[in-house]
Parts: sequence; structure tokens; C-alpha cells
Amino acid sequence: MIMNIDYNKYQDGLVPAIIQDHQTHKVLMLGFMNQAALDKTLESQKVTFFSRTKNRLWTKGEESGHFLNLKSIQLDCDNDTLLIKVQPIGPTCHTGSDTCFSETNHSGNFLEYLEQIIELRKQGDPANSYVAKMFEKGLNKIAQKVGEEAVEMVIEAKDNNKDLFLNESADLLFHYLLLLNAKGHNLAEVLNILQLRHAK
Repeated sequence: MIMNIDYNKYQDGLVPAIIQDHQTHKVLMLGFMNQAALDKTLESQKVTFFSRTKNRLWTKGEESGHFLNLKSIQLDCDNDTLLIKVQPIGPTCHTGSDTCFSETNHSGNFLEYLEQIIELRKQGDPANSYVAKMFEKGLNKIAQKVGEEAVEMVIEAKDNNKDLFLNESADLLFHYLLLLNAKGHNLAEVLNILQLRHAK
């Protein structure tokens, strides 16, 4: 990618980089880049900034795992500001918020967001993460848990306790998402099959 970026317009040879979710179009954060940060971003496909506090290149998520996967880069009309569209993995802000402006960023699809959280947490410490603990136990245990939750939901469906039924339904859906991930698939693939069937 060749861009005529004016690194001399601002102090320290850095240009602002506005980070935007490529699906929701929410602004997630603002960082700064030099040519080396841009080069590493393009090479790794994970957004990398120049940290003025650390005085070095810093890949967002290098410690937390909350990476910003690169989707596209645009240069503004004055050649001095970047608009970088990304797929965020987990929350963007160090406070745990979806954005550095304390806004939610679920694209109106919480299940898709939940799938991202599962992907992130399965690589965590099993001692501190239920998701990681389930993945440590393996595919058979995850599949077994889906069966158990399905039976529990059916049992509650035969009674009239709305809260218990809905909670068991939530448990089943969550563990189904775990199973899809463990098999290397996602909910969008399942929905696509349903849409194709509906179109027939």
C-alpha cells in the first residue's frame, strides 16, 4: 500500500489514526502512527501504534489479547490523518469499555459479540475463565454439556416457571456457541443454511 502521508505536519513525526469498527462504524479510539507503526500494521494485519508513553511501537492487544484486526486504511484529504477500519476482538479500552469513549459497540448483534468474547477467553487461564476451562476439557465435554443443557431446558419447558426456562435457554445457547467454536464454525454459517432453506 503506497500512501503519501505527511509525517512532518505534526510534532514528533506522528500522524493521528482514528480507529473505527468496520461493521458498526463506531469510533473506538484514537492513536498515533509513524511509518514503522504503519508498516507493522500492514505486515501483521493487527493495528500497531507508536506509543508516546512507552516510546516504542505498541500493538494494541499485545498484553490483553484485545487485538484490532485490520480491515482497511484510508488517508484524509490533507494527507495527515488515517482512518483505520478494524474488527475489534473484545473491548478496545483498557478500562474494559467497548470504546475509549464509554460507548457500547455490539453492532446490534450481541450473539456475534459473544462469539468474539468466547474466541478471546478460550485462550485464557482455565483457573480464571469458565470458557478456557471448558476448552481445556475438550470437544467431547463441550458437546456433552450442550446435551445436558438441552435436557434441562426441556424439563423446565414442561413447568410454568418463566425465569427458570429462560435461564436454561440462555445456558443452552451459550454452550451451543462454545461447541460451534470448538468445531471451527460460527453462528453466521448456521444462519446462512437457514436462509438458504427459507429461500427454497
